[in-house]
Amino acid sequence: MNRLQAIEAIINATVDEPIIFAPGNPARIARGIADRPNHFYLTGSNGLGSSVGIGVAMESRRPTVLVDADGSLLTNPAGLITAGLMVDLPLIHIVLGSGLHSAGGNQVMLSQRADLCGLASASGYPHVFSTGRLEEFTGLLRRLIATCSSPTFIRCELAEDSVSAPIRIGADLEDHARRFYDHVSAPEWLAGAA
Repeated sequence: MNRLQAIEAIINATVDEPIIFAPGNPARIARGIADRPNHFYLTGSNGLGSSVGIGVAMESRRPTVLVDADGSLLTNPAGLITAGLMVDLPLIHIVLGSGLHSAGGNQVMLSQRADLCGLASASGYPHVFSTGRLEEFTGLLRRLIATCSSPTFIRCELAEDSVSAPIRIGADLEDHARRFYDHVSAPEWLAGAA
C-alpha cells in the first residue's frame, strides 16, 4: 500500500470520528481526498500530532484517529509514553512510513532503523499492529474504530509513493480550526460518547 491508499482507507473507514492529520503530506493528501469537519490538519507543527490527538481523545472520550508520519513521530516520541500511560484513552495512532522523507525530496530517514512498534509497546500501548497490506489495514481499522477504548498503535509499512503531494494547506487555518472545534463540541456529537 502507498500513502494515498492508506489515507483513503482511513477516510473511508470513518464517519464523524475526529481525525488528526500530521503536518506535511498526510494533511495535504487528506485534504485533497475529502475535506470534512471532523478532519484537523496540523501545519507547521512537526512532532505534535500525538499532543493534539491525545487531547482530543481525552476531551471527547470518543475514538480518535491520529495519522502520523514516521519522521514526525521520531521528532517527538514523548507522546507515545503519554498515550501509553493512559489505559482508557480511545486513541488509534497510525504511523505511515516508507522510511523516506517525501516532503523533503525522498531523503532516507533513520526511522527505517527504529522499531516503532517496540517503542509503542514499551510505552504501554496495549494494542500494537504492523501491516503493509491494504486489505488487512482496512479491516483492522474498521474493527478498531468500532471498539477502541485504549491506546492502539498501527504501523503502516508503505511502498514508495509515486504521487506528488498536493500544495500546502492555505491561509484559512483559523476557519479550519473553528470548524473542527464546532464539530467535536457539538452536543449531538458529544452525546454519542455517553
